[in-house]
Amino acid sequence: MTKQCKACGKAFQSHPKVPNQTYCSSPECQRERRRRWLEEKRQFDADYQGNEPQKIEQWRNEHPDYWKQYRLDNPDYANRNRNLQQTRNQRSRNPMIANVYELPELSPLASGRYRLIPVIADVIANEYELIVEITVLSIP
Repeated sequence: MTKQCKACGKAFQSHPKVPNQTYCSSPECQRERRRRWLEEKRQFDADYQGNEPQKIEQWRNEHPDYWKQYRLDNPDYANRNRNLQQTRNQRSRNPMIANVYELPELSPLASGRYRLIPVIADVIANEYELIVEITVLSIP
């Protein structure tokens, strides 16, 4: 029976022993089929959701040197990631060169609404921001 693959959209002959086959046999489409199955399992199966973090932790405990060995086996990949992380870290540490919101030293603060963003050390992404209204009561 001829069917259309859900992944690539091409027509394929389904296997006679697999009447509900919806993906062709190409490796890319089979990978997509497994990816979609796993995504659905993670989203809707409560037992799977509960067990998955435990299984991941168990695997990490059973393979403590996996990532260390992976970096040794793939030095180009490891160096690229290290450089990208250093760039991200440096970008978060550097103060802005030009800040349009910074007030000149001699100009008085004007009444109005401002964005108040706390400076938190060693935080790459700061998602805390407040909108505040400042009313100037006297000018020095």
